[in-house]
Amino acid sequence: MRRSLLISSLLISVFSTSANAEIILNRGNNGDPSSLNQQLTSTVDEAALLADLYQGLVMEDAKGAILAGVAQSWEMSPDGVRYIFHLRNNAKWSNGDPVTAQDFVYSFRRIMNPLTAAPYANVLFPIKNAEAISRGQLPPEQLGVEAPDDYTVKFTLKAPTPYFLQLMAHHTALPLHRKSVEKYGEKFTAPGNLVSNGAYQLTSFVPNDKIIMKKNPYYYDADKVKIDVVNWLPFEDRSSCMRRFEAKEVQVCADVPAEQMDYVRKRFGSQLRIAPQLGSYFLNIKGEDGSPLKDMRVRRAISMVIDRDFMAREVWRGTMLPSYSLVPPEIDNYISGGVRQDYANQDILDREDKAKELLKEIGIEPDSLTVELLYNTSENHKNVMAAIADMLKNIGIRAKLNEMEGTTYFNYLREGGKFDLARDGWIGDYSDPQSFLFLYKSDSSFNYGKWFNKTYDALLDKATVTTDLRARAVMLADAERLLLQEQVVIPLFTYASRALVSDQLEGWHDNLNNVHATQWLSLKP
Repeated sequence: MRRSLLISSLLISVFSTSANAEIILNRGNNGDPSSLNQQLTSTVDEAALLADLYQGLVMEDAKGAILAGVAQSWEMSPDGVRYIFHLRNNAKWSNGDPVTAQDFVYSFRRIMNPLTAAPYANVLFPIKNAEAISRGQLPPEQLGVEAPDDYTVKFTLKAPTPYFLQLMAHHTALPLHRKSVEKYGEKFTAPGNLVSNGAYQLTSFVPNDKIIMKKNPYYYDADKVKIDVVNWLPFEDRSSCMRRFEAKEVQVCADVPAEQMDYVRKRFGSQLRIAPQLGSYFLNIKGEDGSPLKDMRVRRAISMVIDRDFMAREVWRGTMLPSYSLVPPEIDNYISGGVRQDYANQDILDREDKAKELLKEIGIEPDSLTVELLYNTSENHKNVMAAIADMLKNIGIRAKLNEMEGTTYFNYLREGGKFDLARDGWIGDYSDPQSFLFLYKSDSSFNYGKWFNKTYDALLDKATVTTDLRARAVMLADAERLLLQEQVVIPLFTYASRALVSDQLEGWHDNLNNVHATQWLSLKP
């Protein structure tokens, strides 16, 4: 009964586009957020919601390019270590308060404070003293961010950072409304409490049902925002969103079921949007103490036997590219051709033979080793893991699948949960190899396998303060080679974004970052 009522209300909203009615967009997302606190979130699905609620100093336009946000202009010092942002004087919070430079200083200091326990704080380490503050070695007041007046924000970096402007569009750089955070504490993100400065404000959040956002009347560009209300609907089951899209109850699905791709292409035509994306899909490896997975040769054998070409073709139906590297191709500031695993071009049968030799060398008999394949809820992920389980049989390794609900999955991994092999994916926050390689630093909260290597850490640290971009690229490449030699991660695919976008919707532009803030969209009558 509840479902039928929801569908009826959605049908009404879809067609409520008369002259005096609110224009309502129903968007499918790949699940509920674990949090709407920009300092505690880490997934692209959460970032999509935050992009509607908040705006940083800069933002990404409909095509993914950087443009002015709260800051109407900025300049960089000749040595590349100082940035000055000049804020517009008509930016306001959703309660009418002005957005000031002090809001940004407060937010940056708060996210670097170790008491905040922000999982993504290390992405901001290019800022002077950020890393030391996050470790409790310096007070937050010594962060290289200051506000000389209400409408100026100054940054001092520890070294030139070629992706710094892109970083300022990241959700970790979004401002917080200090009064509401201090008044409500952890509940500042609740409907009625959350004060935002983006094109939309939060109206309601019912888990497993929908998140409703309404246009923020205080947004400085509100007159250019065409959608009055956006309903964000969670769909861990991609097929469910597709059915609702087909019934015209939803205008956007953030993903589609890969196993139905032939039907999707035929049924939806140009409404299916597939585009290259700056992202990698891979497996993390951990294992308990004493597990054979702690042996690099076992990890290598598992990686070698996985037929990425088959899965890209048959499981993903040509919507993913097989990959043997963590850093995606065509990324900026890297060596030509990137880094790949040395067996990438070997025939799969030859790789199986070599994998068997490695296991025999260690003394692992056929069918004596069982591994668990952990993944977050999605038929696409399930199909990948099922295919990998079949491939592991070819070298005498048994595998069992373990599915975990998406809202808790990454929290489980971050909090040190046990696993053998776990599905993971990463979309670059900026076009630079550091955006991927930092995941496996020993102090990274995204280093789920808890791998530690002093040489790897030293290479990334040295690259951070190297101003010669060519020399820096070589250091980063050396770090990725080490990561792949140790087989800490098993790269599987390079992402392509897949979405269903109604032909009623205008303003959607495919882009490498796969960002599509609602403020750039409009619905045809």
